[in-house]
Amino acid sequence: MEISGEGFQIRQWVLEDIPNLARHANNANVSANLRDGFPYPYSETNAEIFISANLEAPWNFAIAVNGEAVGGIGLVVGLDVHRFSAEMGYWLAETYWGRGIVSKAVHALTTYAFEHSDLIRIYATVFESNLASMRVLEKNGFQLEGILRKNVVKRGVVLDNFLYAKIKE
Repeated sequence: MEISGEGFQIRQWVLEDIPNLARHANNANVSANLRDGFPYPYSETNAEIFISANLEAPWNFAIAVNGEAVGGIGLVVGLDVHRFSAEMGYWLAETYWGRGIVSKAVHALTTYAFEHSDLIRIYATVFESNLASMRVLEKNGFQLEGILRKNVVKRGVVLDNFLYAKIKE
């Protein structure tokens, strides 16, 4: 699967992405807004383990600019009674921030998922300090459903988590 957008592509991860993933992901500012499962520092070994596990993952993709992997976006589909819902996550290399790439990628993947799957709900959680990500979701029609107060601890700081969702129309 590949989705081409204005100035970016969403595509499967490939082993050749390992050096670029390690380089772009090894950034404290990037990891600050992500779960601890996204390590910092981020090594080529971390990149190799991640890409090897996701070569054929149905909903985990690279965000590429001019063919170079500069971020990631994906969905984790729920199980059992949550099987028609998916959690979205994404990140982008800091050098590409402020260009609208993530906003367009969120739009493209949400549209694709609703058109090519049985999903009826896509949601994302955002740390209270990540205002840019909140704006991305709001621009894409995601609605704030609630604030999970004091729900996460990131780098020793207790934070609220904002829950956004978009429902298939």
